[in-house]
Amino acid sequence: MEQRVSLITLGVADLARATQFYRRLGWTPSPRFEGADVAFFQAGGLIFALWGGDALAADAGLPADTSGDSPVPRIALAYNARSRDDVDAVIVEAKQAGGRVVKPAKDTDWGGYVGYFADPDGHLWEVAWNPGFTLLADGSVRLPE
Repeated sequence: MEQRVSLITLGVADLARATQFYRRLGWTPSPRFEGADVAFFQAGGLIFALWGGDALAADAGLPADTSGDSPVPRIALAYNARSRDDVDAVIVEAKQAGGRVVKPAKDTDWGGYVGYFADPDGHLWEVAWNPGFTLLADGSVRLPE
């Protein structure tokens, strides 16, 4: 696994409210994903994303937060792999290093391949091969234009 982070995804209670907050900070969401259930922001060499907390939990194979009006925010770090095979290799590497496989890698409905692991303290990592995001030689990732 290369030493880098490709995406930081915050699981939010209200996507529109969260997106508006970051807009007020001067951040510009990618127009390519306007109207989607996720907001992506190019943040230097990585991507910052906002996604519904329950959707993030479901994607990782975790239970939805049922605590009431104030859901516990979730966060996932993501590592974009250079190929489908690299996703499986990184998941195995994480397990061998003492991590826990949260969700084995599988094909997605958007054409990618994704799995999740947690580090020994439970921090969630998504490992993804996304054919729509450009991964540069230095490991930085770019949103599609």
